[in-house]
Amino acid sequence: MIEQARAANPGAHLCAYGLYAPPNADMLRERGVGTVLGGEFEEPLRHLCIELAAGRGVPKGPQTLPMISLGRQTFVQPDRTGLPDLSRYAHLRMPDGSRRLTGYTEATRGCKHLCRHCPVVPVYGGRFRVVQSDVVADDIAELVRAGAQHITFGDPDFLNAPKHAIKVVRRLASDFPSLTYDITVKVEHLVKHAKLLPEFSATGCVLVTSAVESFDDDILEIFDKRHSRADLLRAIELLAESGLVLNPTFVAFTPWTTAVGYVKFLTSIYDLGLVGTVAAVQYAIRLLIPAESRLLEVPGVGEFLGEFDADRLCFDWRHPDPVMDHLQSELFAVTEEVAEAGLHRGAVFDRITARTAEVLGGKAAKVLGALPSAAAVHVDIPHLSEPWFCCAEPVKSQLMPLF
Repeated sequence: MIEQARAANPGAHLCAYGLYAPPNADMLRERGVGTVLGGEFEEPLRHLCIELAAGRGVPKGPQTLPMISLGRQTFVQPDRTGLPDLSRYAHLRMPDGSRRLTGYTEATRGCKHLCRHCPVVPVYGGRFRVVQSDVVADDIAELVRAGAQHITFGDPDFLNAPKHAIKVVRRLASDFPSLTYDITVKVEHLVKHAKLLPEFSATGCVLVTSAVESFDDDILEIFDKRHSRADLLRAIELLAESGLVLNPTFVAFTPWTTAVGYVKFLTSIYDLGLVGTVAAVQYAIRLLIPAESRLLEVPGVGEFLGEFDADRLCFDWRHPDPVMDHLQSELFAVTEEVAEAGLHRGAVFDRITARTAEVLGGKAAKVLGALPSAAAVHVDIPHLSEPWFCCAEPVKSQLMPLF
């Protein structure tokens, strides 16, 4: 796109802004980008536009605008004029087969946590900013006027600011009693703020996405997730008691994932009754290590880390056990097969376990072969038509993360 823009107007000033812009600033500048912005980008972006519109241009040499701005802003309601109709975007599929047009908004930005694998951390560094509640309410009202029946809150963690979150959803339920919504919350916060879960349910929340990432406490420690397998089990109980549906996401393949560990991953999903809640792509997600990732601080990471791939905006890495890379590739192929076939999640689980048993063989095949078929497991839960996933390396035709 940069090359096309330069070809169309060689004299245009190019600006790249967003979460992945600052960590990749050198690469962007090599390709002709003049200004790189990240974090709370609106104010510096507006300043840049004013300077260019006034004909003053941008000074040559080092960028004078801050590359990462984390100043507190007074937000304005987003203007979506000219965007496609909501029917062209992902929608919510309900258990009865109906579909709900879905709008997207956010009540906060950034995150106060420092998970090592998260792409938010290099830019926000453990800080977050609140979008004023009136702005959020006005945005939701505009989305409803555009036909939205469901709202996705895109906050990295909806409970970074619990009081603000409750204020927002109370207003949503008051203004639009039939409107449903979904949120993303860390396992840690589901446990810590358990008393808020019933109110989420009462105000229209139908789905809670949580970045579980792994059932392995050692991998969770490497990721600095600040939750354990025991915390997850408690979170599952709390959500069920509140009538909320868990949408777990995973980073199934990491350099620290062993064959035994992956088999335990599959058996845990079955034993915990999560088969019906796990989207197919979650079984094959491969860890993304972007520029400036905190994973680069992990001792021994250099043993499997390759060169930075500017085309994919991530470091190449190879598993110490080549079988695991082969398994990931095979399982990703399965996710493509089941998507084309339209299989439900129980049948997907059976396909995944069968292919895993075939690739790993031996004891793994015996353990997985002992699992009852999940084909009859057809738990209908509300879910978005496009699976949510983050920190995933784009492989083959896999969609880029929706984060």
